[in-house]
Amino acid sequence: MFTLLWVLPIGNFQYVPNLIMYFPKLIASPLLANVMGSKPPVRTALFEQHIESGANIVDFHGFELPIWYTSIQEEHLATRSHAGLFDVSHMGFFRFHGSDVLSWLQSIGTQEFMNFASGRCGYTHFLDLDGNIIDDMIFAVNTEDEVFGVPNASMVDTMFEWLSSHLPSDGSVSLEDLSSKTSILALQGPESSQIVSETLGPANSVGRFRCQEIAANDLGVTGWIQGTGYTGEPGVEIFVTNEHAPKLWSALLEIGSESGIVPVGLGARDTLRLEMGYLLSGQDFLWPGLGETTDSPLPDSFLARDTVETAVPFGLSLNHDFIGRDRLVSSLESEERWHALLCQERGPSPRPGHMVLDGPGEDARLIGYVTSGAPAPSLGGTGIAMAYLDGSAVGDEVWIQASRRRRVRAEIVRPPFNSR
Repeated sequence: MFTLLWVLPIGNFQYVPNLIMYFPKLIASPLLANVMGSKPPVRTALFEQHIESGANIVDFHGFELPIWYTSIQEEHLATRSHAGLFDVSHMGFFRFHGSDVLSWLQSIGTQEFMNFASGRCGYTHFLDLDGNIIDDMIFAVNTEDEVFGVPNASMVDTMFEWLSSHLPSDGSVSLEDLSSKTSILALQGPESSQIVSETLGPANSVGRFRCQEIAANDLGVTGWIQGTGYTGEPGVEIFVTNEHAPKLWSALLEIGSESGIVPVGLGARDTLRLEMGYLLSGQDFLWPGLGETTDSPLPDSFLARDTVETAVPFGLSLNHDFIGRDRLVSSLESEERWHALLCQERGPSPRPGHMVLDGPGEDARLIGYVTSGAPAPSLGGTGIAMAYLDGSAVGDEVWIQASRRRRVRAEIVRPPFNSR
């Protein structure tokens, strides 16, 4: 009746527990999608390039995307040591425009947008009236009248609706969704700057959290480039029309081949971000306004979180008024925070939903739950996790209930993990 497009080898399975909740069903043919009454997933402009490279394809938030090409570990380590190229076209791309755009964004977001000059990028949270995180977003200031934003894949429609509902009534700010017209390529790793320079010219080699329109180049590619990413490595994210995406993808791989570049799938993207301690929308926080639950065994509303609880060291300023600010002020008095856990002994790998306790004995107290966890390729497979814990601090020892019969000792550390 249908053909499955990928099989999950055991060697790669250990690295993808955080993503399994997003594609519990293997991608099947459009025939099956029609039989089930759902729309077939969207193929990005780079789908043919992925197939030609032998990618294993999954359905991720309604997009057919690679989970890996060779192996998650190989792609992860190549990105850390050389360069990795990602298709992240499932992410959204918004354009905010108007004379009051920076002050308006500052009134609804946790970041002080007015402090950002043209050509700079930043990070922010948007909260509801109760202070719960709706979504996090990287933004880029082109001019004082124009800002670009990148909402998470599953939140594009929700964020567009929420932002639109808060636009100034005088029409001084407009919002445009460019997502369906735009392909996003992320080039990450220590060799990325050199590869960009050789492919698009030195004028397009932007620094960390810098941004600009793509300067004239031999490929004739136009669009937007910014020094951001989700791996912790130097790199850029490049926004181009869908028509330009295939030739840019091919050129980056060809020119970067001598520098060790590899195409990278969603699996390694997740382990790379986890090693940095970066939040994953829907995994480490989940807006209760969606009315959704996770597949992991977490208490109800456990992922309804505010910015203070996530302990993100950037993206928050309480020096201005914004939606949800009162909740954050009150959260400063609480002791529940998102912490990084480094396993100190061998055992089952931490998984989302695992309980975290303050001791190994029967009388141990439950202090929280893992939200993201996996073996860390950069640490030789040592288990790492992120968890919301109550009354804990860096340096404390905790125990992860990694299986019914086994607790694994871990230490609370400061991320990133890969610097150890």
